[in-house]
Amino acid sequence: MRKFHAIFLVATLVVTLGTSFAQQAPSSGGDASVAAQLSQLREAIERQQQQMAQQQQEIERLRQQVSAQQAVSANPASATPRVIDAALHTATAPTEVAAATVSDSAQEPTKEKESPISFHIGGADFTPGGFVDFSTFYRSVNLGSGFGTSFNTIPFNNTVADHLTEVRMTAQHSRLSLKMDSSFGDNKVTGYVEADFLGNNAANSFVTTNSNTNRLRHYWLDLRHNKWEILGGQAYSWLTPNRTGLSPLPSDAFITLNVDPNYQVGLSWTRAAQFRVAYHPNEHWVFGVALENPQQYVGLGEVIYPFAINAQLGQQFDATTNATAGGASIPNLHPDIIPKIAYDSDFMGGHHFHIEAAGLITSMKNTHLLPGQITFHQATSTGWGTEFSGNVDVIKDRLKLIASGFITDGGGRYIFGLGPDAVVRPNGDIALVHASSGVAGLEAKIFKNTQVAAYWGTAYFARQAFPDTTNPITIVPPQLLTCNGADLVINPCGGFGGGNSPNSANRLLQEATFDLIQTIWKNKQYGALQVLTQYSWVNRAPWFVALGAPKDAHMGMAYVNLRYTIP
Repeated sequence: MRKFHAIFLVATLVVTLGTSFAQQAPSSGGDASVAAQLSQLREAIERQQQQMAQQQQEIERLRQQVSAQQAVSANPASATPRVIDAALHTATAPTEVAAATVSDSAQEPTKEKESPISFHIGGADFTPGGFVDFSTFYRSVNLGSGFGTSFNTIPFNNTVADHLTEVRMTAQHSRLSLKMDSSFGDNKVTGYVEADFLGNNAANSFVTTNSNTNRLRHYWLDLRHNKWEILGGQAYSWLTPNRTGLSPLPSDAFITLNVDPNYQVGLSWTRAAQFRVAYHPNEHWVFGVALENPQQYVGLGEVIYPFAINAQLGQQFDATTNATAGGASIPNLHPDIIPKIAYDSDFMGGHHFHIEAAGLITSMKNTHLLPGQITFHQATSTGWGTEFSGNVDVIKDRLKLIASGFITDGGGRYIFGLGPDAVVRPNGDIALVHASSGVAGLEAKIFKNTQVAAYWGTAYFARQAFPDTTNPITIVPPQLLTCNGADLVINPCGGFGGGNSPNSANRLLQEATFDLIQTIWKNKQYGALQVLTQYSWVNRAPWFVALGAPKDAHMGMAYVNLRYTIP
């Protein structure tokens, strides 16, 4: 640069002197004339020096700008992108500047997208997601529930179904989702919709076309304003354990790593329409309350109604056989009320710790007309529940321990409907069923592309039975049946778990599961290809077993899943 300045100065001086002498050649060469010429020469040199100084300043400023642009290219978050206009002035790069108007050395860096297939419309970013799934599953019995496991209907070994096996291949577990993110002012908006193909299929779905039915999983909108957050739509219940915070995103819920879309025995969960409000006082704590869709539930063939009012109760409690819009005829009293609080923290260099607790307030109601009366009566009962869960990184990014539990009177529906919420007594009163469940397990990344998980889950439903004094059937002579206790009765038991209850009235269910997830190939731009495997052993034990009948039923099952995940 200095050599360039020297050459430029000499060339300017030569040109100036030559011009001056050429103009003065006809002159007489007097002293006055020479002095005037020298004065003009000095002024010309001073002007050239001033111009060169200004040019030097401009060149230095441009050099600094180019250096800054190179730094921005290396680290887009380190500086505000700038461009050079035609007049060699700098200006902040507007978003609408076309790429052709920006020099190669000063282009505005592009913000890295959350996903390579995300797109922008207006002020919102849209990110498609999901996966394409090809699954094969095997069961040691003919359960007949399809891809998702119906844990509470495992056949006993005195049935034909127990002596058959089941194999099926399907793509219906494939999933599609779309996430929307936007912001305005201090508000952050997130919308999410997700669907799979595990809906109610036609009777001949697997004969020819395998036209599996699309099913809504999630559909919600979440608004975050400073420390407040509200959500409306269909999402995982707050009785579903979280992995972190109280986030509604499926990836932040603890639903195990199982392939089985019905997850694990002992897990408390639903996906329900809801409205929730949460408050974030700081980065560690969050608490709130949710109003969620209720459903007073008695299960399929698990509860025996009082004989005299059996017909009246059929459309008042969901027995999974209600013909009207999948149980929409059930007259629920009010939404389930679920408060929840969670604490998250990192320790020892990034080990994550999460703990949470949630509550449940649920109510049930019926209307009945007792024999010999002309006035309808109503009965109500309010139940409760408590969910608690936690997880901790024992080895950062390598080993996580996780556990959850749920205790309830009247909330059996939240344990995947494996037991009833309540029963109805002969006088029409509602009695709640006590239940408890839990899951414990570990999740480990043993190699770079290999992940394993193991879980143990259990669910227990307490007996809630009584002698049905309205039943015209009498037991002669009276027999010792276990209704609520060892009772000498002349009428059969009603309710749940009595001495003559069906073998679908389960006392205890258990499941042990082992998962292996192997990533074959993964690329941020193109997605991932994985093989997911699951093996489970499931056992169920009913309250009442007839003389000579098996005391329990058990099943082994395995899933092998080839999955391509959208980037």
